[in-house]
Formats: sequence, structure tokens, C-alpha cells
Amino acid sequence: MSIQAIRALTNPRMLVIFLMGFSSGIPLALTGTTLQAWMATEKIDLGIIGLFSYVGLPYTLKFLWSPLMDRYVPPFLGRRRGWILVTQVALIFAIIAMGFSNPTTHLAMIAILALLVSFFSASQDVVVDAYRTEILKTEEFGMGAGVATLGYRLAMLTSGAIALMMADLLPWSTVYLVMAGSLLVGVICNFFAEEPETQGKPKNLQEAFWLPLADFFGRKRAWEILTFITIYKLDVVVLYALMTPFLLEIGFTKTDIGAVFKIFGLVATLVGTLVGGIWMVKMGIEKALWVFGISQSLAGISFLILSYVGHNYPMFVTAITVENFCSGMGNAAYAAFIMSLCNKKFTATQFALLTSIMALTRVVFSSPMGYIAKAIGWENYFILSIVIAIPSLILLRRYKLWFPEGEAK
Repeated sequence: MSIQAIRALTNPRMLVIFLMGFSSGIPLALTGTTLQAWMATEKIDLGIIGLFSYVGLPYTLKFLWSPLMDRYVPPFLGRRRGWILVTQVALIFAIIAMGFSNPTTHLAMIAILALLVSFFSASQDVVVDAYRTEILKTEEFGMGAGVATLGYRLAMLTSGAIALMMADLLPWSTVYLVMAGSLLVGVICNFFAEEPETQGKPKNLQEAFWLPLADFFGRKRAWEILTFITIYKLDVVVLYALMTPFLLEIGFTKTDIGAVFKIFGLVATLVGTLVGGIWMVKMGIEKALWVFGISQSLAGISFLILSYVGHNYPMFVTAITVENFCSGMGNAAYAAFIMSLCNKKFTATQFALLTSIMALTRVVFSSPMGYIAKAIGWENYFILSIVIAIPSLILLRRYKLWFPEGEAK
């Protein structure tokens, strides 16, 4: 590790980024897998449990209200930390209220509260992403993305697996109370964090909603950039779209899949994202997009091999580990690239818009993959997941044209 990377990693701002990432990751499972487990233990109809996936809609629609967080400044802590504190306090109360409701007798109330938790959580993500983009230097973007992901994933483990283990010993109300309490880490962090320098803000709501779009699409080759954002992780989207059905078909049990993903997959993702961030300090964003883009694509070869050898545990563990490690590095470069595109006058809106496009891409391209895999077979499907990265790499050759002269990152 270079001295430059060590300095970046030990920068006090990285601890703040880590803790804010942890605060962002706590609510997701509480309205997802953990809530599903709670409803299942209360014998709620499986169809109704499935409908609760709609409470996650705010995460894909957050760009609609993000301009308000660029336009208005709370009367305390500043534009970014002020909004982060507001969303965190709102989350604490909403999660506590969820815990003291009962799916059996207050299902509608649970649905409303879960939707509120998702809304406040998505809003927190908007401001935390903006804070990270504004407080870090360009050369720290990759490291910051890695550290934030580390905090986020550990939080998901806390509110997911650890919360479920707690639920075997404690009432659900206590579990949700403890999870709400874990957000105090982010609340306390807010008061010691540095507020980013203000680089102007929209003067009115019209500017708040319109100027971020005009700024982004007014730059040269904006549509090329948007296309690249849409397709850079497409190889990973294709690979993950049918991973579980594939693994079940070749003989692995649900327990096998869960255990390997929770242990090897999680660790590989965390290490890959952090390693990617460290390497990016020296490599820069452009080179990292090349190196990590190629590696995350070639990682699909491990699943191609698994499709040939079939039910083989060592190869299964290897494939999951390699794919998650390489994808983690790609995530660091991808997040840093999006951060580099944002105008700091309205970071919240532009970052939310670009990440929402990314989320929409995942949904749109995943939906037809079952029919494609059925038509071409698993071996050809995994070959497709590898070669589908080529268009993004061809487009990446135009990277230097996407930034004004002298501003290429």
C-alpha cells in the first residue's frame, strides 16, 4: 500500500464516511428480509408478504424529492449534516413505531410505517451520498466509496442476520428497538463531522428541479456518459439475475447458497470494494474503470466453469468469491465515477438521479434474462454475461472527451 493510500485511509473523514455508511445500511433489511421473517413467524399470507416489496419504491424514486435537499438548509448543522440528522431522527422514531406494532393486528399500520422507513432511509441516502461527494477530494473518491460500502454492508449484516438471531431470543419489539438505537452512531457522528463548504445552492424550487438536469445534459456528450452509466455494470446484472435458480438447478441447497453468500460472498465484496478504493488512490478513476471493468467481466468465467463441472463445492465457493471480489472493485470505480460527475451546487439531485437510473437498469435488464437463459442454455448464458461488457469498454475509450480539458479524473 502506497503512502498516499495510507494517508487517505487514515484521514479522519474516512471514519465519518464509514459511520454514515453504517447508518445508511441499517434500515434496508428492517423493511425487507427481516420484516418478511417477522411476518412469516406471525403466519401472514405469503402473497401479502410478497406485496410488501413495494415499500422499497422510495429507493428508486428518491430523485423526485432530492432537489428539496439541495434547495433548503435546516437551521442547524448546515445543508448536509442538518438533513442527515433530520432523516436519522425520523428513522429512529419510525423504526421504534414499527417494533411496537403487530403484523397480525395492525398490518396496515406496519405497511405505512415500513413505507415511511423506506422514505426516510432513501432520503438519508441522498444526503449521505451528497456529503461524501462534497467532503472528499477527487483522489479520495474510490477510497470513500469503499469505506462507505464497508459500513453499509456491515449494517445490513447487523439489521439482517444479527437481527434474526436476536429474534430467536427476544421479542420483535426489542429487536427493532435495538436496531433503532444503532442509528445513534450516525446521530453522534453528525455533531463531530465537518460540514462541506457550500458552493452555492438553487435560489428557488424551479432552479432546484431544473438546473441539475440542465447542468448535466448541457455538458458535451452527456448522452454518451449516461449510456456508459447504464451499461458499465450490465455484465454483473446479467450474471446475478439468475444466479440462485442456476445454483439450485445444479444441485446446491438453499442452505448451501445462503451460507456461501453470507460468508464468502460478503467478505469478498467488502474486501474487493476496499481494495479497489485503495488501488484507486494511485490509479485514478479512468484506469480503475478499465482494470476493474475487465476483471468484473472476466470473473464470469468462474461461473462458466461451474456450469460445466456442475455440483462441485470448491468451484462453487471459488466462483462466488471471485465474482464478489471483482464486482466489489468495480463498484468502487463506478461510485467514484458518478461522484466525479456531480456539480457540488446540487450534488444530492444529480447523484440521486444517476443512481436511480442505475437501479432502473437492473430491473429492466434482469426481467427478460429467464427467457434468454432458457433459450440458449446456461453455458451460453454465462458467455453472454462476459461479452456483454464489451460495449461499455468500447465507450470507455472516449472517457477523456467527457470532461472539459484538464478535468479528466
